[in-house]
Amino acid sequence: MSRRASPPSVLPLIPVPSPLPKESDYARRVRQLAELHDEIHVCEQCVAAGYLPQANTVGATRGRIGDAVMVVGQAPGHLSVERGIPFAGPGGVILDRWLQQAGFAPGALHREVYLSALTRCDPGKNPRGTGDRKPSPPELALCRQYLLRELELVRPQVILPVGGMAIAAFLGPQRLEDVIGEAFERNGALLLPLPHPSGVSRWLNDPAHQQLLARALGRLAVWRISGQSQASDGAVP
Repeated sequence: MSRRASPPSVLPLIPVPSPLPKESDYARRVRQLAELHDEIHVCEQCVAAGYLPQANTVGATRGRIGDAVMVVGQAPGHLSVERGIPFAGPGGVILDRWLQQAGFAPGALHREVYLSALTRCDPGKNPRGTGDRKPSPPELALCRQYLLRELELVRPQVILPVGGMAIAAFLGPQRLEDVIGEAFERNGALLLPLPHPSGVSRWLNDPAHQQLLARALGRLAVWRISGQSQASDGAVP
């Protein structure tokens, strides 16, 4: 009897496909994205593998073909699961406020932005009682296909990896102060890391780190004003 191969403990970096115009093969992409959302909502891979007691993917994903900005978080929290909306808790309020600082309208986070995550179920609380549990490498490996397929279908112009785990998925392990405020070009798309939007973040309590966040939001504001032409020619503001 053959044994099931274990997922790798270290995953390759998430590849970023080049942006596409909304109209490019639009009907097919809309259909396939709807099918992908349906597939995510009934996924129980982590339950079958024994990583979670139950699946709770409702509230893990939201967005449309044509969304130019994609936010990639770590995993949905319990409020997102309860309300069926990604970034439904205090972190979503803060993240929407950050978008407003970059010139987006209030509520743009849930109206104009594709919301995704490295894993699609609430991983639950950290057993030590210090916040949410981080998804394990095997959980990340099982969910990885969903993010890869979303990127291939949506083709965003800007990707905002939020928090250290999401940043590492795209850029490898990094110190926040080395990447927040910087912009990275990937196949014509803009990769703009952001810290986790937590109201209790010690990292954000440092005024110097607040300046780095302001720099990142300033770059996002520049893209918002002139971004489509810059994204198409690979320029990074």
